[in-house]
Amino acid sequence: MRLALRLARRGYGTTSPNPMVGAVLVKGGKVIGRGWHRRAGLPHAEIEALRDAQKRGHNPHGATLYVTLEPCCTHGRTPPCTEAVIAAGIRRVIVGATDPNPKHAGKGFKILKGAGIAVVNNVLASECTRLNEAFNHWIVHRTPFVTVKAAMTLDGKIATASGESKWITGEKARAYGMKLRQGSGAILVGINTILADDPSLTVRAVGNIQHSTFNVQRPTPRRIVLDSLARTPLDAKVVNDANAALTTIVVSRRAPKSRVAALAKRVNVVVAPSANSKFKIQNSKLNLRWLLRRLGAENVTGLLVEGGGEVNASFLLGGLAQRVAFFYAPKILGGRDSRKAVAGEGATNLNEITQLRDVEWRRLGEDLLLTARVVES
Repeated sequence: MRLALRLARRGYGTTSPNPMVGAVLVKGGKVIGRGWHRRAGLPHAEIEALRDAQKRGHNPHGATLYVTLEPCCTHGRTPPCTEAVIAAGIRRVIVGATDPNPKHAGKGFKILKGAGIAVVNNVLASECTRLNEAFNHWIVHRTPFVTVKAAMTLDGKIATASGESKWITGEKARAYGMKLRQGSGAILVGINTILADDPSLTVRAVGNIQHSTFNVQRPTPRRIVLDSLARTPLDAKVVNDANAALTTIVVSRRAPKSRVAALAKRVNVVVAPSANSKFKIQNSKLNLRWLLRRLGAENVTGLLVEGGGEVNASFLLGGLAQRVAFFYAPKILGGRDSRKAVAGEGATNLNEITQLRDVEWRRLGEDLLLTARVVES
């Protein structure tokens, strides 16, 4: 199963809106086939493993299949994997995680057992589930899994009072940040980030740090800009570069029509409803819950928020984020007017604090990375 997990991770950044899945065929104590899901619309991991075995001259009849996710049992872009497993004469299926879709969960197991195949479930279940936490969230809630990413000093500052921020963290931390981008369906920032930094919001190698993730052709993430008054400059990189078609500017109904029309000639422009009493989002003039539902309907399974303090607060304090990725550099900036990683009005009492769980720390050069799940309020 660990081999199947390693194979599944090869699909990082390529399979959305499908999950990452790996599969291994074993017969007579030997691995006779292996495969992973490479891209939505292409064969699933089980089919790849069966084809690999056949290419190697092995007959999969009577073999054991190890797969990180319950085999699908419905017709989608590809036929059900349960049919292929049964037709191949597989004797036993060892599964990591159950299908998170409530409509399908457990049905694949039932079909396999009905065909006389022995099924063992929940092998390395937590690791297999964690592998697809974005997909799992999206398939149930139909909104993207939101990760708030920020690079800051030890005192929680992301920039000086004048906006200078390059570079707070070192190369290894920035390279890992690029890896997070690659695994996301979309990257979101606020208009202040565009005005201050004019970022490209693309995936690129950093310095001398190379990752295998950069050596494989993967889809370029979409770019989402929260810009209620359509202030994005027409010469901004996200408006003019080769990936302009992947840029969406989210404006409000108060945005000047002439500015909206000018931007719409170059990029996608979406007019979002204003935040209201029903969907009160801290520090945002835009209804972010509405935006998340729209992105989910457009098959964005994972959203990486790289905003400033106000945007980060809107997602974290508004209860819209599922995970944080905070990079800490061994530096202290200080200053009353220095820009905070999470700003906003903040909690009025300790009972309102945003809690984190499953906290993990990782050393990246001189910097530290904290990743954790946000506790639902």
